[in-house]
Amino acid sequence: MIKEMLIAGCGGFVGTCCRYLVGKWCARWWQGDFPVGTFLVNITGCFLIGLFLGLVERLHLMHTLLLTTGFCGGFTTFSLFAAEIYSLWGKQEWTTALLYTLASVIIGVILVWCGRALMR
Repeated sequence: MIKEMLIAGCGGFVGTCCRYLVGKWCARWWQGDFPVGTFLVNITGCFLIGLFLGLVERLHLMHTLLLTTGFCGGFTTFSLFAAEIYSLWGKQEWTTALLYTLASVIIGVILVWCGRALMR
């Protein structure tokens, strides 16, 4: 278990550093209200996790900790969220996918508001 944690942690460190660099780069080039850095990280992370999972499936690899849990998890948790929804679609679990999506977004925003309200 320690070995797996270290593998995921190393990938997470690199992913987190990449997220930071993308955010800094976007802040340099975009001054508008739209959160371009976060958006770019999220959509890139979704592509990368799809690519990594496809490679794992194609090459019959069993170890995804470094790239998916580690790198993509450090880069953006949104990519894992999207991959889980995709997986539910693949199992034709439409109701669960919709409920998971709506509950995650709506409850997440409400809890951000609650946390902020508690600190006022």
